[in-house]
Amino acid sequence: MNRDAKLGEGSFNSRHGYNAVMNDNRKATVACPFCATLNRVDLSRIAQHPKCGNCGKPILLDRPIAVSDATFERVTTDTTVPVLVDFYADWCGPCKMMAPLLDDVARKHAGEVLIAKLDTDRNPSTGMRFGIRGIPTMILFRGGQEIARRVGAVPPNDLETFVNSA
Repeated sequence: MNRDAKLGEGSFNSRHGYNAVMNDNRKATVACPFCATLNRVDLSRIAQHPKCGNCGKPILLDRPIAVSDATFERVTTDTTVPVLVDFYADWCGPCKMMAPLLDDVARKHAGEVLIAKLDTDRNPSTGMRFGIRGIPTMILFRGGQEIARRVGAVPPNDLETFVNSA
């Protein structure tokens, strides 16, 4: 069985009434927020509200998605659009200030950039792997490779410029 066969098919299988043929190359692998099943989602069809191939609940890509040590690698390497990962902690004041800005960026760039959040307290391995020493740290990935990094809270215009640099 190939690795994509292990993924849920999102809402793009015949069970949910969508055509299984995907004609755009913008795809993302994301974990369902309800059952944690990894799903391959066609980002050109997010207006059709993709659903988890396992539990059928919605996968909302117009807001940041949670990633973990277990899902980080698949999400960043299998997603064909840039992935902006916000390394944060719940107790961090500047991280809390960045949250609504990242929500806005996710909404504005839905289907073009995937916005993800990784809680460094609950997922220390990935934070250590990327040498996260201060939070919030935002790293842009393309094809699983880091292409840019910003540490600390940034104003909305700087965040937009950072996202557009991908």
